[in-house]
Amino acid sequence: MNSQTATRTPSSRSRSLAAQRKMMDRFATVLSWCATFLVVFVLGSILWTLLKNGLPGLTAALFTRSMGAPGQGGGLANAIVGSLLQTGLAILLGAPAGLMTGIYLAEYGSTSRLARAVRFVSDMLLSAPSILIGLFIYMVLVAPLGHFSGFAGAVALAILAMPIMVRTTEDMLRLVPVAMREAGIALGAPKWRVILFICVRAARGGILTGVLLAIARVAGETAPLLFTSLGNSEWSLDMRRPMASLPVAIYQYAGSAYQDWMQQAWTGALLVTLGVLIINIVVRVGIRAGRT
Repeated sequence: MNSQTATRTPSSRSRSLAAQRKMMDRFATVLSWCATFLVVFVLGSILWTLLKNGLPGLTAALFTRSMGAPGQGGGLANAIVGSLLQTGLAILLGAPAGLMTGIYLAEYGSTSRLARAVRFVSDMLLSAPSILIGLFIYMVLVAPLGHFSGFAGAVALAILAMPIMVRTTEDMLRLVPVAMREAGIALGAPKWRVILFICVRAARGGILTGVLLAIARVAGETAPLLFTSLGNSEWSLDMRRPMASLPVAIYQYAGSAYQDWMQQAWTGALLVTLGVLIINIVVRVGIRAGRT
């Protein structure tokens, strides 16, 4: 009897342990599904609210007329163009510096003191409040020149975009297998060719995702633009002058007491969200088409 009891005890323990593991697995699965549902529900609620309040304002006048006084039937054409110009120039300024810095950190200076200092500064900029960046550019570019400008706004947005691209580029390049680098070197290719045509090409999906994250980050920034480009209710394509932008227009219109301005604020927020969503979809479809 003692031997039978001894042989049954481990099996009963294993069964109880398996039952506990199944219970914990089901509990974790339920929590995961609840968290997923919560995130999807919040995102869906935001999109539904934007569509519900923003769609009624999607008219031809919104895209053909500049910002105007309340009740005058103004639009957001100058703000849309100003946002495109400032965001586009910010990415043109920030992307080369961010990508090259990420390549340096991943491929050349992973353990040097300079690399550690650059990585520390990049991480600090990544977590810095955007209003501080705007205030810094105000002191450097706006106050000495004596006027606000779209170029100053683009520089502020570029500084916000660079650390995102630095971090994602470095992380994506570190995921490239060492064997791929060794294969390129074994074929006699110089290191810069291995990095450019093998490593960067293998990690291009993640690098483009980092660029998209940077665009999404700066496309909706308001605080730095209040200190730099300020805003303009008239048409202005001159980057040396104050320039309108969608985030600033939304900020100005959302708190007003005029119904048409509030409607344009909702529609502007919808345009910003749809713009970021369309860019993500187009780039991801392009990446998948390139792989096939």
